[in-house]
Amino acid sequence: MIVQRRAVSAVLAAAALLLTAGCSSDGGEPSGADGGTSASRTAAQSSPPGSATEETPPAKGSVEVVRTVATGLRSPWGLAPLPGGGLLVSSRDEATITRVDEETGEKTELGEVPGVSPSGEGGLLGIALSPDYASDRMVYAYFTSASDNRIVRMRYDEKEPPGEQLGEPDTVLRGIPKGEIHNGGRIAFGPDRMLYAGTGESGDTGLSQDEESLGGKVLRMTPDGEPAPGNPFPDSVVYSYGHRNVQGLAWDDEQRLFASEFGQQTWDELNAIKPGDNYGWPEAEGKGGGSGFHDPLAQWSTDEASPSGAAFAEGSVWMAGLRGERLWRIPLKGTEAAADPQAFLQGEYGRLRTVVPADGDRLWLVTSNTDGRGDAKEDDDRILELRVT
Repeated sequence: MIVQRRAVSAVLAAAALLLTAGCSSDGGEPSGADGGTSASRTAAQSSPPGSATEETPPAKGSVEVVRTVATGLRSPWGLAPLPGGGLLVSSRDEATITRVDEETGEKTELGEVPGVSPSGEGGLLGIALSPDYASDRMVYAYFTSASDNRIVRMRYDEKEPPGEQLGEPDTVLRGIPKGEIHNGGRIAFGPDRMLYAGTGESGDTGLSQDEESLGGKVLRMTPDGEPAPGNPFPDSVVYSYGHRNVQGLAWDDEQRLFASEFGQQTWDELNAIKPGDNYGWPEAEGKGGGSGFHDPLAQWSTDEASPSGAAFAEGSVWMAGLRGERLWRIPLKGTEAAADPQAFLQGEYGRLRTVVPADGDRLWLVTSNTDGRGDAKEDDDRILELRVT
């Protein structure tokens, strides 16, 4: 694992320390906030001036909740649909992976991932299936250890008894900075069969511009954790930089990558990712960052979004909001927004963590109300099946 050698300047590092104060967590709350929900499930919120919802009339779309697939999940974070049926779900705080039967809702625990150190926003986060899952049965996981964030892979053997179905973890990538906040955590295999990871700057804002650090980046690597062919920096897994906390990755029908990103106090972002580009943090947040920085294609106030998961379906990126407690639709035209974003399910299911494509016009949506920041109801957390247009 080698990244391009260009250290952040002392001036930038000093600015980073100043910006750390008052930054928001993955729920959109100030750092150190624990337990409180930021918005009622039924309270409507107006869009502030300059938000993404006031520029042009929105394109028409709709979301229908087809059914509740499963309930009673504890601190769910990542979701990976299995070929042939079944959904794997990670628990951030319990460090377990559970298989959910999408027809009956029955839950079977595969096992606990060893080495996970849950604390703050860290723990067992994103999961993904190997592109060769049919033959190797490998499940990849991103998690916070005692010393760093890392990516491992484990063989899933459903012939073993429940609770003992995960093999020993093989470390794919280590050394991603960890913190009480901003651990990133989303992983996904792209159309190119390479493994992508969204990371955070762990509260140390200078890391985002430091290309020697894996923090505050979108990473791209082979399934074995080596720098992927064609990466913008020689011998480096860094694909883009200048990010604050990336927790959503999605590809459109043309194999273009989009990433959702938590802002600090002003703007959350959806970015079109281009290899080697600088997305501005901590010197820029939202649009208009200036020369040398890649502007987001859409932005939101942090109380409207605090975005985690992202998925592409029916011509749009769909983005799950934590503090915003809503599902955003961003219709696309190339790498630009075709119209203003639309919000759905506002306040109906609480905090929304993960959204994953299903078949056709369907999405899987995971709530996040039992992680210490939400207003948990009796059946939380849950997986929903949605139909979208």
